[in-house]
Amino acid sequence: METFLSAVLGELISRSINFIINKWSTLLKLNMEESLQRALLRAQVIIEEAMGWQITNQAMLLQLGMLRDAMHRGYYALDAFRYQPHYGEDGNDPAARRFMPLSKVPSAKDPYFSSRNVQFQKQLREALDRLSSMIVDLNELVMFLMSYPRMYRQPYNMHILLGNCMFGRQMEVELVIKFLLHTQPRSSQELEVLPIVGPVRVGKSTLVTHICKDERVRDYFSEILWLCDSNFINDELACRVGCVMKHQNCMPNSNRGNRLLVVIELSGDLYEDAWNRLYLASKQSFPCGSKIIVTSCSDKIAKFGTTPALTLKFLSKEAYWYFFKTLTFGSMDPEKHPSLAQLAMEIARLQYGSFHGAYIMSYLLRDNLNIHFWRKVLSFLRRAIQKHVSEFGVHHFDLLKQNRPALIGRMAKPSEDFMICHQNHRSSQEEVPEIRIKDLLYGSIKRHGKFEVLVWRSQLAPYYSYVDTCEIRERKITGAKRKRSMKDGATLC
Repeated sequence: METFLSAVLGELISRSINFIINKWSTLLKLNMEESLQRALLRAQVIIEEAMGWQITNQAMLLQLGMLRDAMHRGYYALDAFRYQPHYGEDGNDPAARRFMPLSKVPSAKDPYFSSRNVQFQKQLREALDRLSSMIVDLNELVMFLMSYPRMYRQPYNMHILLGNCMFGRQMEVELVIKFLLHTQPRSSQELEVLPIVGPVRVGKSTLVTHICKDERVRDYFSEILWLCDSNFINDELACRVGCVMKHQNCMPNSNRGNRLLVVIELSGDLYEDAWNRLYLASKQSFPCGSKIIVTSCSDKIAKFGTTPALTLKFLSKEAYWYFFKTLTFGSMDPEKHPSLAQLAMEIARLQYGSFHGAYIMSYLLRDNLNIHFWRKVLSFLRRAIQKHVSEFGVHHFDLLKQNRPALIGRMAKPSEDFMICHQNHRSSQEEVPEIRIKDLLYGSIKRHGKFEVLVWRSQLAPYYSYVDTCEIRERKITGAKRKRSMKDGATLC
């Protein structure tokens, strides 16, 4: 009897201790989540306020860039924790199981589930510690902001801001402006050149156009000229022949002089002898203090620069999620739509950092706030990626970033293959196709053969329209595959 009572008492004490520990862990989890949320809001206030000032101090810009990265990581960790699938609640739901990122759906008692929670807690703690220490270090920076001139008034909504100005490029903007406004000694005869390199559609032209619209740059140069590959049609390479003049100052300004800024956009490589002739002709004809910016997808142009090249990269996964979430939900609060937010996070991961993919997908989802439609889109993207990787051994976005053909498919027409053959852009004055790519990928438009589609109209200068040459063709399905697809009740994309 004593043994039985001892065992019962031991079991009660053990359960009580476990209950207290679990309750305390839950409270710690909630406190950590709330603390991180407050730290993120403070960081966001500092960053959004700093974006409205013309900060020229490179150390301050570096600190702000580090704070922005920490904020993006913090939001990513917090959202990954909040919007993780609730396995214990819907793990037995067949509809939910199909959209979970894991091949195996664990229960709350599984070791994997416990270790995953521990990993999330560690990420939350690291994000909170990083943000808290950085915010303390930036107390003096907030006071110094008032010593710089205002740049523009902030819009009242962040999703409007992201739709109408550059995202995450403040450091790069100020580095280029510093190069442009740098004055050489009068004894120097060198014509300064800044190369800007980066993959297709990373935002090189948008960055340079944004900089050319800056008042400091417009007041410093008398003319801003743009050249592209087609202007290099003879050996003289006279920079004013065939140029499109983007800006010309007519008002007298003693600080401006006759300085020229020439922007050269290269679609590929430029041979060294051609560059040497261009540089020599420019050096002999350009007024003192003129500058050249060269943009290209090839890092081989870095050797043409008189200063280290500026390399543009796609956003990190944390920054991309912040960008995608803001565009997708707009003025809605994602916390009030956790199921949609979870799906949006998975869809964002599959966009592979594509700016155009973010714009296309965010508008598509925002126009149809139906969880079944969002699940259908996610399922389509997964199948399309899996098919492309299995057939070609690479993600289709890897090929698109190199402007190479990529096979995707159509959500509403699984029996058809949709291939992007070539990507290009057109100016705001040129005509563009009426068919939009999102209507072909996710709609039921009937079209076959090769044709052009409108991918995206940029709301930022130089207001390019991005156009893809595409092809739609019927998919050849063998009898065995057709029988298997009918048996499974689904057709592979």
